[in-house]
Amino acid sequence: MEPLTLIVATVVLGAGTFAFRFAGPVLRARVTLSPRSERLMATAAVVLLAALVAITALTDGHEFAGFARPAGVLVGGVLAWRKAPFVAVVLAAGATAALLRVVGVP
Repeated sequence: MEPLTLIVATVVLGAGTFAFRFAGPVLRARVTLSPRSERLMATAAVVLLAALVAITALTDGHEFAGFARPAGVLVGGVLAWRKAPFVAVVLAAGATAALLRVVGVP
């Protein structure tokens, strides 16, 4: 790829990202949504995040990731739900997956 093409693509993507982020606060005062639409959008965000977590935790490429990774995600999820500090959540999830792999659990 030519350097000029890379620079132009970077500038265009940066401008687009800025425009999207700037449009939110600017249009918030002009566009009104019904309470039902706002609830639906909030629910959709949670569902999309849960789907992303599930796909990332359970698969490695097109195959099942094994049991250690989902177990680590489960431990991290429970600790996050119990409002543990973020560092503790990450360390506990990683340690759980690592210990299970050391013992031989795929």
